[in-house]
Amino acid sequence: MPDLRKLVNKHTISLATSAAMPVIGMLVLSLMAHNLTAPEFGNYIFLLITILLADTFRNGFVQTSLIKFYAGTSKKTAAEVAGSAWYVGIMQTLVFVTIDAVVYFIYRSKSPDTETTIQWFGIIYLSTLPGAIASYLLQAEEKFGRMLLLQVINQGLFFIFIVTLILLHKINFQTAVYGYFAASAITSVFTVLNGWSKIKTLRFRTKETASKLAHFGKFSVGTSISSYLLRSSDTFIIKLMFNPALLAVYYIPQRLMEIFEIPMRAGVAVALPELSAAVHKGKEGEVASIMKRYAGMLTVTLIPIAIAAFLLAKIVIEILFGTKYHETEAVNIFRLFMCYVMLMPIDRFFGVTLDIINKPHLNMLKVIIMLIVNVAGDFIGIWLFHSLYAVAVASLFTFFSGVIFGYWALKKHLKFTVKDIFSLGVQEIKRVVSNFLEKSKPEHNSVQ
Repeated sequence: MPDLRKLVNKHTISLATSAAMPVIGMLVLSLMAHNLTAPEFGNYIFLLITILLADTFRNGFVQTSLIKFYAGTSKKTAAEVAGSAWYVGIMQTLVFVTIDAVVYFIYRSKSPDTETTIQWFGIIYLSTLPGAIASYLLQAEEKFGRMLLLQVINQGLFFIFIVTLILLHKINFQTAVYGYFAASAITSVFTVLNGWSKIKTLRFRTKETASKLAHFGKFSVGTSISSYLLRSSDTFIIKLMFNPALLAVYYIPQRLMEIFEIPMRAGVAVALPELSAAVHKGKEGEVASIMKRYAGMLTVTLIPIAIAAFLLAKIVIEILFGTKYHETEAVNIFRLFMCYVMLMPIDRFFGVTLDIINKPHLNMLKVIIMLIVNVAGDFIGIWLFHSLYAVAVASLFTFFSGVIFGYWALKKHLKFTVKDIFSLGVQEIKRVVSNFLEKSKPEHNSVQ
């Protein structure tokens, strides 16, 4: 029997961690689609998008800057960075909660579900802060096993709550919101009680460090918001230009793209601390090598997955979202998305590397250019063809623009070529497969 413990490392654990949230999230979304009415399912998607937008602000302001200034530093500096990150996170969260409270007391919606979204958004967002800070710190410390446990607790609890509500015939939009809050709150309490969130480091915060994090974060949050708008712009444009029913048709293939986000998130999670440590050491060659290695490996890995997804698109959509969607444009839109999958890892790592080498403004500019290309492409395509397919095709030009600008910006600071990325990716895949097969071999004790 092969010793599976040999196969457990930071890469495999990071992959499992990155898979936990989208996989369980996809199961929950599938349950929602089958058990909620169409209006309730739409309201749940709206709440989810709203929370993700707010999380984008937090991730942009805190996550990247914390990892950049925390990884590979002394214990004293790490405590200052953690405490200052807590301070920045609290201030940012309080701004959002205050805005939500003002909206709640001033705005009166005729829709009970909209009222519920406004009422619970601030509460949910506040409850997720300790869990979010804990996940950033665990990533910076490369404790991916704990990150995996944290994701399983959070998403697993929500899944259990939803299944329980379905079995009790109590599932509706409002009870789903209660389940979301409960899972988030329990997860955050868990991180505080076991010390993973390091909330006690608040006393070590310094004005200088908080200012440094905020200064870096203002560009990083610009990148994050632009990235979110890039992902959401198609949704807003479709709602504006087409029948609202087509929104779900387009959202389904968008959500299925999580399949490809899983290995990319895992790769970025592992690469960020490595890149940060290389930058602190002043090793530009090592920074370029890490970027090429991860971008190349992910690109080569995703190509066969994209081919399989292209062929199985109809079956996957029918199983996950029901027969009412498998004869719609969702299937072919998902297939169109497969045409630019190989550009995604290169684009992602160009951006991450720009952040780590302290050029976050260039990464922000890259994403803004992609957003402009996407929005312009959507409107031009819809005007010319009056079809959802035009929106999907525009995404291809969007990623090309990001890769071209990212390559131009990075070439000024690092030595590499696109050919290097693919060749090193193939070499690394061969090395990983060879290593995997070697470790998978059962050990035989020699007979004396």
